[in-house]
Amino acid sequence: MPELKTVGLFAVTALAEIIGCYLPYLWLREGKSILLLVPAALSLAVFAWLLSLHPTAAGRVYAAYGGVYIMMAILWLWIVDGVRPTAWDLLGSGVALLGMAIIMFAPRSS
Repeated sequence: MPELKTVGLFAVTALAEIIGCYLPYLWLREGKSILLLVPAALSLAVFAWLLSLHPTAAGRVYAAYGGVYIMMAILWLWIVDGVRPTAWDLLGSGVALLGMAIIMFAPRSS
């Protein structure tokens, strides 16, 4: 079950990062309130904290996290932006997730 916990933590981390970046986007591109920068900053702080919870080397975590981020961004595209992912979007997400799994769960000697 540690694999499920790792992927779940990555998913929550990605959501925090996406929200932290989407709120300033709304302010800059959609003319929404500048006050959105406050929850955006908090969300990005939570993102950084969540990344620190992984028990492996930071570089490995950052590399593997990217795969889950890609999948979460495609889900965001679909759910929030209302744009249905293409087969290529889904294939690319699958490849990225496979890369994450190889990086995080490959046997290591120490």
